[in-house]
Amino acid sequence: MATPFPDRLASSFQGVRWVVGALFFLIGTGLASGVGAADLDASPIRYAVAADSNPVSRLRDAVVAGKLQLAFDADKGYLPAVLKALDVPVSSQMLVFSKTSLQRQRIAPATPRALYFNDEVYVGYCQSGDVMEFSVADPGLGTVFYTLEQQGDEPARFIRQTESCLICHGSSATQGFPGHLARSVYPDTEGHPIFSLGTSRVEHSTPLSRRWGGWYVTGGNPGREHLGNMILPKTTRFQPAKNPHGTTCDDLSPFMETKEYLSPHSDLVALLVFEHQAEVHNRLTRTALETRIALYQQEEYDRILSRHGEGLFEGTARRIDSACESLVEYLFFCGESPLGGKVRGTSAFTTEFPARGPRDTRGRSLRDFDLTERMFKHQLSYMVLSKSFEDLPRMAHAIACAKIIKILAEGPTDPKYAHLTAEKRALAREILAGSSPVWQARLAGK
Repeated sequence: MATPFPDRLASSFQGVRWVVGALFFLIGTGLASGVGAADLDASPIRYAVAADSNPVSRLRDAVVAGKLQLAFDADKGYLPAVLKALDVPVSSQMLVFSKTSLQRQRIAPATPRALYFNDEVYVGYCQSGDVMEFSVADPGLGTVFYTLEQQGDEPARFIRQTESCLICHGSSATQGFPGHLARSVYPDTEGHPIFSLGTSRVEHSTPLSRRWGGWYVTGGNPGREHLGNMILPKTTRFQPAKNPHGTTCDDLSPFMETKEYLSPHSDLVALLVFEHQAEVHNRLTRTALETRIALYQQEEYDRILSRHGEGLFEGTARRIDSACESLVEYLFFCGESPLGGKVRGTSAFTTEFPARGPRDTRGRSLRDFDLTERMFKHQLSYMVLSKSFEDLPRMAHAIACAKIIKILAEGPTDPKYAHLTAEKRALAREILAGSSPVWQARLAGK
């Protein structure tokens, strides 16, 4: 006997609901691909056209409105004025001579690219470069990229970049999201990477022995070689067993004209902090955009399935929680590679960086350096106090905060947090509460 048409329709609709729900579960748990970060220009991110709001965009808007004029230096263009306007310290200078960025034709061992950074902004400068380059944390877009034309005969003109930067900075190396990319390569005499020898993407878990290929490094780590300051013949076919300049180097003048830069340093400690911080920003971006995309897709499927107030799909919740967990584990320095002995820089960065952040009533800060076995004295990143962390979407922010509070209060159950002893957790909790009234209230359950 045939099923009446209304019943068949209802049954069919239930089937559609099941299929759509199952598809959403697969997407949310990562078992289906091609969604999420694959199309940042789709809603809700709309990366190329959505309004930006960050320190560089505000500087751009002030210049356009005539509220601020950037002085143009005949030698270094807008660099000194921009660093001052954005409060980026000269002591953060790092020099990279591998041809691995936008203006590669300007970059060589004798003319390295200079990078500078603060907690939110990264600035790139090339000698005789056509443009200066910027990346910056943005609450709505994650990481945003800009160029500033190095021409003093007209007002400073910032240009927001999308596709040209995302070719590298939105690739599989950053999991498809806009982000920073610190690389270590084996460079030849012109700065070209010898790709047959391999490359490494660098963050705080990378052993020092694999870091800084293609970078100049001033400072020292006696007895522990790195790949910095090394220039290889073009004919090199095997990774070198030794790097004669890879332990201690205080003077870069044998390699380049240091007077052409704002500082003669490419500070080892600045490099360590940069690599940690850049990856924190990458994970903040992934967490923020994954959360926004997941919630947007949840709303779309709720509309299709006529769901009202039934909560998140399990896949949606798992997707957001996974992104938050990845961020939190990095903030707690999970997997940090040991330094293996005392290291030092050569610029004022080691004293200036800690002075830029808040301290508790006992003078302690999450920015205090250790520089013997690890970067910092305390096992919770100073980036937990950053504006970028506070700008996370509300749900992701709540989940990340809850995870941090639970770990500090109860101790870790996952082996990846085994380095967090009770003493280290108590100390980090005290300093966090004493450095921020907001965190003090959170830790007290208010």
